[in-house]
Amino acid sequence: MEEETKKEPVEPKEEGWAEKAKKLIDKADDFIDGKVDKVKKSKAFGEFKESLDKAEEYVDDKIENIKKTTADKLDDLAEGIRKRTKDEQKPEDTNADPQK
Repeated sequence: MEEETKKEPVEPKEEGWAEKAKKLIDKADDFIDGKVDKVKKSKAFGEFKESLDKAEEYVDDKIENIKKTTADKLDDLAEGIRKRTKDEQKPEDTNADPQK
């Protein structure tokens, strides 16, 4: 014979603090995402981003200019050094006594 077992009605478990915290964090995350989207669509943000892009281009141009100028200065210095060493390496005096 089969024994009938009485099933007690399942009562929903009380949420622990971790589950409550997770729900709260999820709600806060959704709220923040919504506010970020609104800010990104705002006129002020668009103008700020445009200004930031222009500033980035300006800085990149200046960096490239400095790199080029530095390279040119190094070439000038190298050329000056070559000229000096060439002048210092004068041919030996052919009139000198070969026995010395």
